Amino acid sequence: MRVLMATSAFRRREHGAAAVIMELGRYLQKYGHQVEILYGDDVPSGRIFPLRFAELYFSWGVARHILRNPGRYDVVNLRAPAGFFYGIARWFRKRPQDPPYVAELDGLEERRVFVQRQQHRKNETWDFSLKNRLWHRFYHLPRFRIAVRTADWVVCVTREVWNYLQLAYGLNPERVTYLPHAVDRRFDRDREYPPISPASGPRLLYAGSWLPQRGIKYIAEAMPALLQKYPGLRLTIVGCLQGPEAILPTFPAPVREHIDVVPHVPSEEMPEAYAQHDIFLFPSFFEGFPLVLLEAMAGGMPVITAETSGMVDAIRDGWNGLLIPPGDSAAIVRAVVALTESVEMRRNLGRAARETAAWFNWDRVAGILDGVFRVLVPNK
Repeated sequence: MRVLMATSAFRRREHGAAAVIMELGRYLQKYGHQVEILYGDDVPSGRIFPLRFAELYFSWGVARHILRNPGRYDVVNLRAPAGFFYGIARWFRKRPQDPPYVAELDGLEERRVFVQRQQHRKNETWDFSLKNRLWHRFYHLPRFRIAVRTADWVVCVTREVWNYLQLAYGLNPERVTYLPHAVDRRFDRDREYPPISPASGPRLLYAGSWLPQRGIKYIAEAMPALLQKYPGLRLTIVGCLQGPEAILPTFPAPVREHIDVVPHVPSEEMPEAYAQHDIFLFPSFFEGFPLVLLEAMAGGMPVITAETSGMVDAIRDGWNGLLIPPGDSAAIVRAVVALTESVEMRRNLGRAARETAAWFNWDRVAGILDGVFRVLVPNK
């Protein structure tokens, strides 16, 4: 089957969405499909002014590419909202020769608004001005909703999205499929769990963009209390795409010397980054299904993450990780202390995490998507 996949993310192996679509495409080829992938930099955004409309232009470019090449694809899999224009065009044209459209939805924009509203009530929001709310309401939400509603099938990476699309969007459950992310087996490795002395302190790791929605304020609030108990503690922030001058001001001045910032780590070096640390810390408010969480789990790391979004699809509190309430610095402190003080807890959670990550493999996930394609295009 000839498959087109598209995401507005740039063609960078380390980037989450690009890495996901790259791995899916690679494994779909093992199922006999011919896969072509369009990334954000394949449809230049420089022709659109202002730049904030780049995603819209990408969606237009994808639709134009499909419609100008009739018969080239048997099915298209477009990561929302990249299918916005193609979904509209296919809905109006109603031409059987246009390839079926599978929308992929990583997370809920409605969840993003909910999180922002909750933070706004605590005077801790970062982008909840009236201008931003209107922009989101009349630009972002409609693109996602139309990209989903005009699709022949929707695959979603979290159970939360899977349920919401049926209950709130009224989509046919037979046309909504749970398609989690997965983790490459190169992250799977054995781990030792030595005792941690207060003098040396635990080595904490955070991976990903350094954004307010990731709970960074609460990591900063937790650090003074943790350093008081563990003077040797170190926090490493990797893959944040910003230098220390942008990251360190998030933290109180006395703790900054205990923080290491590595803006960019090549994907092939990330397994070693996980191996060099004791605890993975990712208290995000809003996610789809974060790849870094699965990567850390595959390496046997005990993880601390927020009880929300796709994290609850992977983590069972107290069995293969620790779930904490979003926006709770005291809970971060308690979780880090519990893991630091107990070798047995770290070992048990880490080993169970590794077993869990083995279930999230790309071959199985690609097989689910292959099944969707074969229902939509049964004669190929």
